Formats: sequence, structure tokens, C-alpha cells
Amino acid sequence: MLGGNERAGYDRREGSPMKRLSVLLSLTTNDNDYQIEQAVSAEEAARRSGVDLKIIYADNDAINQSQQLLKIIQSTSDARPDAIVFEPAGSTGLPQVAKAAAAAGIGWVVLNREAEYIGEVRRTYKVPVFAITSDHQEIGRIQGRQITALLPTGGSFLYIQGPSGSDAAVRRTDGMQQTKPVNAQARMLRAQWTEGSAYQAVSAWLRLSTSREMHMDAVIAQDDSMAMGARKAFQEIADPQLRDRWLSLAFTGCDGIPKTGQAWVKSGLLAATVVVPANAGLAIEMLQKATQTATLPPERTFTDVRSFPSLEELKVARRSKGN
Repeated sequence: MLGGNERAGYDRREGSPMKRLSVLLSLTTNDNDYQIEQAVSAEEAARRSGVDLKIIYADNDAINQSQQLLKIIQSTSDARPDAIVFEPAGSTGLPQVAKAAAAAGIGWVVLNREAEYIGEVRRTYKVPVFAITSDHQEIGRIQGRQITALLPTGGSFLYIQGPSGSDAAVRRTDGMQQTKPVNAQARMLRAQWTEGSAYQAVSAWLRLSTSREMHMDAVIAQDDSMAMGARKAFQEIADPQLRDRWLSLAFTGCDGIPKTGQAWVKSGLLAATVVVPANAGLAIEMLQKATQTATLPPERTFTDVRSFPSLEELKVARRSKGN
């Protein structure tokens, strides 16, 4: 496991502990509350498990992420990690990079993405290769049910998606379309999973003459940070009546980190979010267990997601506001 007995674990012949498990965590950006929470969860798990952890960021650039990881995989053996945990920045799970890592004896964990190549790589190489993900379609379905609670008689809503190459964005949109009211119509915008990118997208949209003529009943974002970026754009509308109308709408997001998304719901800045647990820490714990027990983790592990507040609480809250 993890590149051989000389890399991690316990040397039974010498009777002495060997070097600590080293893990590289590659995240998409350091400008997103969920990615920040991923880093925190990984650091906490590494401390608990006695794992050496290094974190790098891809700046939301899949090519940059691929080059970063290949450079590390192709470096000298002493500099290489025992395993790479990564959240894809682009539309693929980097299958060729995964194979290069496994061939070099490096474990490979994909976060928040379905990667079809995992089974093949696991059969070919004797290192831990697996995925941990939330069900992004279910996240979208929960958002669709939240829309139903917020707009029981239908209407129109601004829907801020992640980037076009994102598997999570596509699946969340599909799920939302499955459960939203038939008479609720979406106007789609795209952003890059950050507050700043959503602010720019909404600001540009507001400059269009057609946007001034549209009546919206809610603002739904696939990420809490993007929902807050949209709020920031609406706060800068010069016309006070128009600004107040936009800011009076229900805003929702996803990720539901306690210090950000859930706190914004409690303060009234968001009407709801979808809690998506950080899973980078779980990946490290599973890698450590695999090293200690010499057993492969499951090919895929799914984490649970939920509405915050609950759908029933959301319905009651909207009724109390007379909507």
C-alpha cells in the first residue's frame, strides 16, 4: 500500500516506526468558503492522524492543476507524497494524471466528482484509489424543493450556476430542474464558485437593458459565496426603490458551512442553504486507515446533504412573511 513498506507504516523487521504518511491536498481556490473549510477539515484530520499535509491551490484552472500535480508526481522520490487528494478544478477528474500517480506508487483520491476511471486504476495498481463525493443531483433536488417552498405559486428566479465545465454545476442544475415547480422559470447566469465572480456576473447582467424589465421572485445560487456576491451587486444599484426590491427577495445558496452559509441564514442574508459536508478530512482518515490495515477503501463513498433550515421550517418562515 502507498508505494511499499518503506513509505509509511511500521517496519516489523526493524521493530521501529517508519516515516509518517505524507498527503498532498489540491484544492480549486482559496477564495471560496467551502474550499477553505476543506482545508480546515484536512488540517484537523492530519493533526489527529499524525499525517504530514501540504495544501496547494489551482486558482480555478484545470490546466494549472494538472501541471502542478504532474510536476510533483515526476519529482524525486523523497519529495513525492504518499497520496494525492484533489478536488477537480475543471470538467474531468484528470485520468492521465491519476494513472501517472498510481504508477509512481502514489495513492489518489478524488473529491466531489464521479470519476469513471477509478475502477480501472484500482485493478491495475496496488495503491489506494477512490472517490468521496456528495450527490450533486440530490443537492440540486433539494434546491428545487427549496424553490417550491419559497415560490409555492410559481414565478421567476435568477439562478447562478458554477462554471460550464463543472460536473457539480451540471448535476446540481439537472437536480434542480427535476423538483422545482413547473410554473417557476429560471434565468441562468454563470460564475466561478467565488463571491467576486458572482458579483461581476450579476453586475454585468444588471447593465443590460433587458434585465431592468425582468421581474424576479428569488435569487438561487449553487454556492453560498456566489449568493453573497449577487447580494453585493444588488446593493450597488443606484435607484433605491429598485435596489430595495432586489434585496427583499429570498436568496439561497449551497455548502452551508457553519461560519458562513449557516450563519448567513441565521442572520437573514440567505433564506436557505444546502449543507454539504467537507470531505477532505475524511479522505485523509481513510488513507491513514488503509495504510494501517493494508485494505483498500470502498471505490466510492457518498456524504449526506440536507436543507438548512429544513424544508418544513422554510415553508413556515415564508408563510409568516406573507409570501
